[in-house]
Amino acid sequence: MVLSELMLERPKLLERIRRALKRSRVIALIGPRQSGKTTLARTLLAKDSGNYFDLEDPRSLARLEQPMTALEGLRGIVVIDEIQRLPELFPVLRVLADRKPLPARFLILGSASPELLRQSSESLAGRIETIPVAGFSLPEVGESAINRHWQRGGFPLSFLARTNDDSFTWRQQFIQTFLERDVPQLGISIPAPALLRFWTMVAHCHGGIWSSADPARSLGIGESTVRRYLDLLANLLVVRQLQPWHENLAKRQVKAPKVYVRDSGLLHALLGIRSESELLAHPKGGASWEGYAVEEVINAIRPDQAYFWATHQGAELDLLLLKDSRRVGVEIKRVDAPVVTPSMRIALNDLHLEQLIVLYPGTLAYELGPQVRVVPMGSVAVASMQTLFPKSAAPRIRRRK
Repeated sequence: MVLSELMLERPKLLERIRRALKRSRVIALIGPRQSGKTTLARTLLAKDSGNYFDLEDPRSLARLEQPMTALEGLRGIVVIDEIQRLPELFPVLRVLADRKPLPARFLILGSASPELLRQSSESLAGRIETIPVAGFSLPEVGESAINRHWQRGGFPLSFLARTNDDSFTWRQQFIQTFLERDVPQLGISIPAPALLRFWTMVAHCHGGIWSSADPARSLGIGESTVRRYLDLLANLLVVRQLQPWHENLAKRQVKAPKVYVRDSGLLHALLGIRSESELLAHPKGGASWEGYAVEEVINAIRPDQAYFWATHQGAELDLLLLKDSRRVGVEIKRVDAPVVTPSMRIALNDLHLEQLIVLYPGTLAYELGPQVRVVPMGSVAVASMQTLFPKSAAPRIRRRK
């Protein structure tokens, strides 16, 4: 399969959407603009279907002037793209989704999180299933494209661009359009230059423990406003706030989140990194690799919950994943030959991990010690919970009383 065909080939994600359409009345594909949601939705519809509504198209808006009349007679899959532009549709969808028998199922596409689209959770509670859609993942582009994927990110038009310069220019234009057009369309009245400065500050803090004090001083605004800006970018699905795990341990634990720009290509555009050579020499290169690995692991494993862990004494764990009553850890190292560190031993003991995986950019997988495996980052391209963390590797979680 050549790279240009990737726009049409996301079989695992398509199959997940098809399964959701069989069991749920309303399915929401949530992800940033240009991440491929529209291409996925159109793949599920016949070419001549009249069941597609793009709320950025005046013709679709005209068809939906009387939404109940326009939608109640449709059968099969009905797609409504950019749903955040017409939130008054959600009560209508609730009524249509409650019909028995159900003649149509609704696939709605949005460029913001369910928390920001609060109307959907209020009107469609118990009726809606949400599927996140990011850009191309490592399993979709293949292990051989890992460096290109890391450098350019997963947005299809960035990843598939003819040259690095074309890709970088596309990302710059995306950021500008995102801030100047997309954010205001959601009713958010933050000046684009101010939000760009803030987003750039987040990029420079990428992979670090977040503190609102320094950005507040730099921007001349209050810390509560800084927290609102950060929550906004997280709800717009371009920033991840990875929350800390803390238990009733004797050690003092970090309780502030880590921040990451979710797409590595956007991170590099915000930092002015244009090429792979610049990336490898950049002071944030290691943090960029960590964030890239965090996103890919979370995408591949789809854990029930994901955290990081750190103590004020210096012990830390990049990822703590909880899934199917299991507790597993991930350390991310951009080194040729990882070794077991005191921090890893502390995490294994204090967090009662079943297993600890060390992801690195090499090509060989091997055991580093009891319950510790070194795994190439490229293995995430074909990984699952069972392959990365086989159940036979360690005993079940010991429960605290």
